[in-house]
Amino acid sequence: MEIVLALAIGVFTGAGVWLLLRPRTFQIIMGLSLLSYAVNLFIFSMGRLGLQTGKPPVLQAGLVQDLQHYADPLPQALVLTSIVIGFAMTALFLVVLLAARGMSGTDHVDGSHAREHREMP
Repeated sequence: MEIVLALAIGVFTGAGVWLLLRPRTFQIIMGLSLLSYAVNLFIFSMGRLGLQTGKPPVLQAGLVQDLQHYADPLPQALVLTSIVIGFAMTALFLVVLLAARGMSGTDHVDGSHAREHREMP
């Protein structure tokens, strides 16, 4: 299970970085989203018992109160908060993308593609 999670984090990170280096704005937004998914998986996997199932998340009477018997709720809370913030930021980036594309006529990051087409008759 650990190797599958490590490969997923690596694929998400690699694809995210590759998309960040692309010239179009939408590809950059998707790259940021993939990088945020990779970071979420990394944070979740760093919890002590993040990969185990069947552990109770709250304290129970009769069990020793240590992390060996319970799931750590902090990485789960951080990932959940990050998912909500990530959706909001993606929506904001898409609105800014649409506004910039409407004003410049192109979705290239540097805007050079639109200037080349405007200068040619």
